[in-house]
Amino acid sequence: MKTIGIIGLGLIGGSIAKAAKIFLGAEVVAFSRSIQPLNEAERDGIISSYSSTDMSIFKDCDIIFICTPVDKIISYVEKLMPYIKKDCIVTDVGSTKNHICKKMSSFEGLTFIGGHPMAGSEKKGYSAASEFLFENAYYILTPLNSTNSHQIEVMTNFVKKIKAIPIVISPKHHDNIVSVISHVPHIIASSLVNLAQRLDDDDKHMHTLAAGGFRDITRIASSDPEMWTGICIENKKEILRVTDKFKNIISEFEDILKNDRYDKVYNFFENSRDYRNSFEKRKNSSVHNYFELYADIIDKPGEIASIANMLWENNINIKNIGIINNREFSGGVLQILFETQDDKDKSISLLEKMNFNIYKKQ
Repeated sequence: MKTIGIIGLGLIGGSIAKAAKIFLGAEVVAFSRSIQPLNEAERDGIISSYSSTDMSIFKDCDIIFICTPVDKIISYVEKLMPYIKKDCIVTDVGSTKNHICKKMSSFEGLTFIGGHPMAGSEKKGYSAASEFLFENAYYILTPLNSTNSHQIEVMTNFVKKIKAIPIVISPKHHDNIVSVISHVPHIIASSLVNLAQRLDDDDKHMHTLAAGGFRDITRIASSDPEMWTGICIENKKEILRVTDKFKNIISEFEDILKNDRYDKVYNFFENSRDYRNSFEKRKNSSVHNYFELYADIIDKPGEIASIANMLWENNINIKNIGIINNREFSGGVLQILFETQDDKDKSISLLEKMNFNIYKKQ
């Protein structure tokens, strides 16, 4: 049994603690500035000991997760250094990696592997934590150059045991990727909301009518401002590189629209549509491949459970299931993910026999 340490017992830290305890049977010790989540986790039987002041509780840990805002990670490693044992792996869950990993390489005797679980929830705190938060989610690991293969294997095995999908890449490559698919999109979403606020009339018609596509594309603007300030500061170089590219795309679109190049306007939307649709058709050579279907569902209690149970009775393995809402459909539909095309095909046949309307996107 491993001993796992958690610093910061919020949504992510609490979920790692629960997953480690429930799926690995690990002993979990925790540190938090707030005593409330520590008391809750102890009552739940998730953590065996805790402190809000004493770092020596981590002296026997095999892996320590620092689950704090990115600007606090380095200071916590400094506090940990006198107490961690020689073969202990220290990791984090921050969404920027390059700056942190460069700093960690300066700590003599420290085994650090950067981590970024690409999972979350609109809810916050330990009370929202779940051992299933990471199920089927990508979990990026960014080892230092000095990290050996055994240490990387320890972390990838842990990630798999909490039901996530490990991806090992360099810290710099990580920051490059997330600046495009996560950080700048947050900036754009917030910019659109600020734009609507500035252009709204005295009767607040924009505020009243903001729905559908606008709400979908700006949902992430509701994220924690403190967290995103830290992220932007930490990944400043990559974010500025990407915002510069984004401004070029906007400028190019302005030019073709001003010059009545409607064929180019059409191509602009066609190219983006085709590339976006390709997300749903990833090849087997990609990191992970799931097969999905969408079905209309009646909005009544127990409907999703009855479908899941029917598929289980037919020995069909579901990787994920839930309601999604977007503009591709007239309303919310049920999305089901499968690991094999065969499971998907069997499910379509069963659901069609039950008169469900299936959207065959793949």
